Amino acid sequence: MTHKKNVLIVTLLIFSVVLFASITFETHYRGKAYPGVSINGKLFEGKTRQEIISYWQNQNEPFQKAVFELRFENEVASLSGSLLDVGYDATLSATQSYLVGRSGYFFSDLFHKYLQPTNLSLSFRWNSNVLDETLELLEDDINIPVSDALFQFNQGRVTMFRPSREGRSLNIDETKKQFEKILSTVPQTKDHIFSVPLVVDTIAPSITTDEVNDFGIKELIGQGYSTFAGSIAGRVHNIVLAASRINGVLIKPGEVFSFNDTVGDISAATGYQSAYIIKDGRTVLGDGGGVCQVSTTLFRAALAAGLPVIERYAHAYRVHFYEDGGFKPGLDATVYSPNYDLKFTNNTNNYILIQAKTDTRKQTLTFELYGTGDGRTAQILNHKVWDITPAPPDLYQDDPTLAPGEVKQVDWAAKGAKASFDYLVTKNGETLTKKTFFSNFRPWQAVYLRGPVQQ
Repeated sequence: MTHKKNVLIVTLLIFSVVLFASITFETHYRGKAYPGVSINGKLFEGKTRQEIISYWQNQNEPFQKAVFELRFENEVASLSGSLLDVGYDATLSATQSYLVGRSGYFFSDLFHKYLQPTNLSLSFRWNSNVLDETLELLEDDINIPVSDALFQFNQGRVTMFRPSREGRSLNIDETKKQFEKILSTVPQTKDHIFSVPLVVDTIAPSITTDEVNDFGIKELIGQGYSTFAGSIAGRVHNIVLAASRINGVLIKPGEVFSFNDTVGDISAATGYQSAYIIKDGRTVLGDGGGVCQVSTTLFRAALAAGLPVIERYAHAYRVHFYEDGGFKPGLDATVYSPNYDLKFTNNTNNYILIQAKTDTRKQTLTFELYGTGDGRTAQILNHKVWDITPAPPDLYQDDPTLAPGEVKQVDWAAKGAKASFDYLVTKNGETLTKKTFFSNFRPWQAVYLRGPVQQ
């Protein structure tokens, strides 16, 4: 009997000690992580949830200060770490740490509290919606649809032409992977700005330009550009019409291209409208005003392609249209049949196709010359402007088509000047063309038309 009593007392004593120890243990770790609890190898035993939250919030400071620049060629979009809400999920990590050993399952909790240390994975988060929206906006500027070549030849002229063009597409999934890689480097560096390369896929055309024709039309070999902003309606009409007469023309190897012969008669009978031209030192309405915009632009394209220009005449005075867009004086070419023409030679071994692009909304004209590149390089060197003289006083001319007292400016003052540039074309170290173009612009006055005053 005494033995049983002693066993009972010992059992009660042990239970009391265990109970006391358990109560003491739970009291000590009330509101704190149990022993052996760590996150990504960092021990948080005995830390409260708020202490764990504060720790990871401090670790988030580099992410909050970071700026991520999404880059492709000239496209750049910047996103701040704070806007992306990048960082460790401090609240979730603290909650998970605290709940280890507090699941409500006795044996599982006993195991984690006393027997097995627990290492939790760190939760990392960022607002992917912000990145998605930014990438979608960048797609509009980056993505280019692929274009298969188109070539249709009819009665000596190319009636339909479209060069092949590679497409490109922003690879959003791969770009996100790049972004996530760079995110992982943020805590290890003192930098605040991180460059994220945008991954862009190239899409090859199914049909290339050289596959659709037998003329050797493979690639762009030269381009000329000008702007005609501020032109009156008749001048715009004439630019569009004259450019269309040249569009689609093929120049044979060795052939001399003549602007006047190609455009043909310029008169009301061939569809041209009245626009202001200079005649006998006066600004008057005449058929075909604006055609020189076309010859000037084509002259620039021929120069860019490295073709020998065998005939070109400068204007008598500086026309502001031909200097708009940052062009220096002297890159113009006037035409007036039969005395003044623009001529250049196709001295390549393949045909050259002329393509005209007139944008009446932006008021620009572009000529593109397509052929086969042969390695030649064209340069404009030593472009000089000197002997600048002031413009004469403004000139007012009566115009019976205007209401009495109405004034309309039709010409702008231009200083006189001399201009020249050297044109050098080389190929494999050999000089193909070397020529100096000279222009002598006399000063020109602003011209205003006014409605005659009735007597």
